[in-house]
Amino acid sequence: MTKKKLHILFLNSWYPSKVLPNNGDFIQRHAEAVARNHQVTAVHAITDHENKDNEIDDFYLNGVRTLIFYLKPSKLTITKQIIFFKAYKKLIYLSGKFDMVHVNRLFPVGIVAVWLKIFKSKPFIISEHFTGYLNEGANKISKTELLISKIITNQASFVCPVSDNLANNMLKIGLAGNYYSIPNVVDIEMFIPIKKDNKTLTLIHLSSLLDSHKNVTGILNVISKLQNHIPNFLFYLIGENSNKYKELIISLKINPKIIKLFDQIPHHQVPEYLQKSDILILFSNYENLPCVILEAFACGTKVISTDVGGINEFFPDSFGDLIPIKDEKKLLNSLIKLNKKSENLLKKEMHQYASDNFSKKKISNEFSNLYYKSLNLNQE
Repeated sequence: MTKKKLHILFLNSWYPSKVLPNNGDFIQRHAEAVARNHQVTAVHAITDHENKDNEIDDFYLNGVRTLIFYLKPSKLTITKQIIFFKAYKKLIYLSGKFDMVHVNRLFPVGIVAVWLKIFKSKPFIISEHFTGYLNEGANKISKTELLISKIITNQASFVCPVSDNLANNMLKIGLAGNYYSIPNVVDIEMFIPIKKDNKTLTLIHLSSLLDSHKNVTGILNVISKLQNHIPNFLFYLIGENSNKYKELIISLKINPKIIKLFDQIPHHQVPEYLQKSDILILFSNYENLPCVILEAFACGTKVISTDVGGINEFFPDSFGDLIPIKDEKKLLNSLIKLNKKSENLLKKEMHQYASDNFSKKKISNEFSNLYYKSLNLNQE
């Protein structure tokens, strides 16, 4: 591959900010991966209802220059759209000279990318993570958004969903483009297996805890039944406002000694909890390719997940179980079956699999190939 270092503008509809600290953190990790090989500037505009005036934060984080435009609230929809477009133009100006654009979440910032392509001759690729393109969610997309999105994907050099499943769903609703799937990234130096001394089976669920999405109620129903089969186990329930499930836990008569509730934890603490867990449970009604599954693999932690979205594209049989959605009996049986510690040899195999498929080096090289192709640069 050519060693030419490029300046990549990450143009983001979602990105972590002081308003929404965890929004699009997987995009941030993609930017940090690309920064291994290239100069990266990540830009994002967001309304801050605490602001009386507009302000821009400009800082470096993990090798990525980050520009966040905090906009004071605007009531009129059309006015707001104009303000956001001008905000991104300002951020682009502050970014300096760049070679090409990497759009994250195609709508709405893909509109800006199309403008840059037409008037500044800057090619762009798209990374896509949006679960709204899956099944019933696609029916909720407005005709205007869908029409604009079709123009955006058609103009992109490459469209990079995190799974082939997401690519197929996007194509089904008419988002034609040059598709090349690239998964989420895992920091394999941070997510590593450790030797566990605990003799108690330790289970974990870590997510947004949105019940309609993650089916936490279903997990707790199974945990209550699991007590009759494995009396000595521990379950970590981690996510935003986890205490909202306390009443359900009490009504299901779950022994308070076997369940620990934690509010959302910072990403750098996630490895600690995955490392000391034996099984990650994900009982979602829909997904694309959740980072937490890939991170669990890197830690050598087995996974039981519903077979939804693109999960089965990166799920070796020996790494856990895939089960149907809402099938609590299957979840219970899988937990009983997997009530064994992962062998050290399997842990190494799981970590190596994560390294081969989701490491910063791997993902950065994948994107670099597409950047060079988009710019018609020769590769060695």
